Amino acid sequence: MNGGGVLLFEIILFAAVAGFLLVRLLSVLGRRTGTEKRIDPFAPRAATPPQPSPFSTPGAAKGPVIEGRATPVTDAATTGRRPGAAAVEAVDRSFDAAAFLKGARGAFEIIVNAFAAGDAAALRPLLAPDVLESFVGAIKARGGTRLASPLVSIKSAEIVESGVEGATALVTVKFVSDQRGEGAAVEEHVDRWTFSRSLRSRDPNWTLIATTAPDAA
Repeated sequence: MNGGGVLLFEIILFAAVAGFLLVRLLSVLGRRTGTEKRIDPFAPRAATPPQPSPFSTPGAAKGPVIEGRATPVTDAATTGRRPGAAAVEAVDRSFDAAAFLKGARGAFEIIVNAFAAGDAAALRPLLAPDVLESFVGAIKARGGTRLASPLVSIKSAEIVESGVEGATALVTVKFVSDQRGEGAAVEEHVDRWTFSRSLRSRDPNWTLIATTAPDAA
């Protein structure tokens, strides 16, 4: 076999080997094992979970869902405001005063700090619309200036009154706190904040619906 014949033979041999390897590669790449995970680029993405409310404690009872009641959930024993949490406990057996107060303390801290910082977004999920409007109005009145948090500590928080109006539970908490006043002097403040929650909802969160002036008895 001359040199040209040898070269042609080698080209044919290499082509055959390359063809064999290509067939094997395609057979491996085309094989499905059943473990492949197909990704759909148009599939909806999971929503970012909302920021937890201070009342959304792990394992907290979500309360009853009252469906189809023709009459209000109040009666002679629960209508109106009553000392402590008795009025709410009478219609909502899942109400846990200790867990509520833990959430209320957290809400108090968040709201005081957010108001000082002029952070309306942090206030919005915790306040009723009219209360939010008042807070935002006060922030605008000071020109939106960010202030240092005045809150030093929450000395105590206690439920002083509760009531049920229709299907809405109302709980008033008395907060005693140390806050920095003018000249950075620490002063004791007393606040009464009223929170509400619909008894028809599984949502355990409460909304601030009313406040009194600091140091009001």
